[in-house]
Amino acid sequence: MELSIVAIDKPDPINLILGQAHFIKSVEDIHEAIVGAVPGIGFGLAFCEASGDCLVRLSGTDPVMIDLAQRNATSLSAGHSFVVFLAEGYYPINILNAIKMVPEVCGIFCATANPVQVIVVETEQGRGILGIVDGSSTRGVETEKDIRWRKDLLRQIGYKL
Repeated sequence: MELSIVAIDKPDPINLILGQAHFIKSVEDIHEAIVGAVPGIGFGLAFCEASGDCLVRLSGTDPVMIDLAQRNATSLSAGHSFVVFLAEGYYPINILNAIKMVPEVCGIFCATANPVQVIVVETEQGRGILGIVDGSSTRGVETEKDIRWRKDLLRQIGYKL
């Protein structure tokens, strides 16, 4: 058994969702869930097939995001994992529940624009995701000023009234 860290390679403003599913049909169903939740969304999706041909299966609406998904899924090469990259201006909060409702989706490791490192285990059988490091370590506890900033931000971007 060997542990390794695979860094997700992405531009700073781009959000991603990393998860695990269990069936080749996941590609089509996740695609349909995303476009059903946000019509016109730009995204790329890659799914690491864990049986049969063991290919990276691709879908999406944005060629740049599809390429980004393909490159990162290939680097991960972890059975039945999937990664979705959202074009700039789109956010996981708008599609996450739709993805979680796809019957083949087993779980979500992260949904973030932060730098991500994926902890991967490799055995004689294959590779799997043990967990992720999402962003940086905590640096302290918010103050009243920080609370005001957070609440103002949520109202400014339209997530709270």
